[in-house]
Amino acid sequence: MLDHVKIENVLFLDIETVPQYPDFENVPKSFQEFWEKKSSYFRETDQSAADVYQRAGIYSEFGKIICISVGIVVKRNNERFFRIKSFYNDDEKIILEDFSGMLKKYHGSNKDIQLCAHNGKEFDFPYIARRMLINGIKIPAILDVAGKKPWEVMFLDTMELWKFGDYKNYTSLNLLTHVFNIPTPKDDIDGSMVADVYWNNKDLPRIVKYCEKDVIAIAQVLLKYKGENLINPENIESTTG
Repeated sequence: MLDHVKIENVLFLDIETVPQYPDFENVPKSFQEFWEKKSSYFRETDQSAADVYQRAGIYSEFGKIICISVGIVVKRNNERFFRIKSFYNDDEKIILEDFSGMLKKYHGSNKDIQLCAHNGKEFDFPYIARRMLINGIKIPAILDVAGKKPWEVMFLDTMELWKFGDYKNYTSLNLLTHVFNIPTPKDDIDGSMVADVYWNNKDLPRIVKYCEKDVIAIAQVLLKYKGENLINPENIESTTG
């Protein structure tokens, strides 16, 4: 499977997002009204818009990115290493500008580079592009899919690949790591806890570590798809900081 994909040409990524405000009471009135309408489609009859505000982070109009972690496989002395770096800040624009600069550099030097995320086509890639537009940042060519033919879009999605054309089910990254006997990235927090850890605990570094573990897991899953050996944990190098 995926024999045509060279693992060294894949840039793995994951993002962490939170609501733009710590709670519904802090949301500007105009946006409160929009959230009232948006949340009416999924909240229970006994729930208010404030009750479900923690879910605002998954919608690019109401959330913001607090971390983007990326990783790439490199080969040295016939041995594979995984280099990982995170862009994180309370100021989303700084994250996106730095990430955009890195993306342009990598894509500029290697036109064969592909982006890979879990559920990336439905979440990570469009979320990043939308937030770039909102922040007034030009979308890098590799993310700008408007008008492109399907074969021109350089995206890999480990969740989509697992479906093999079956669109009925969502398969979590955590489940895939379990069935493939890969160390789980969910050994501390999970996605449902990120907003609370960020707004209430003020612990962004903890979220960054969680995000990086997801990126490592995505790379290991893709290697399993390709029938290749996993990256040795001792060969994982973080350049964050």
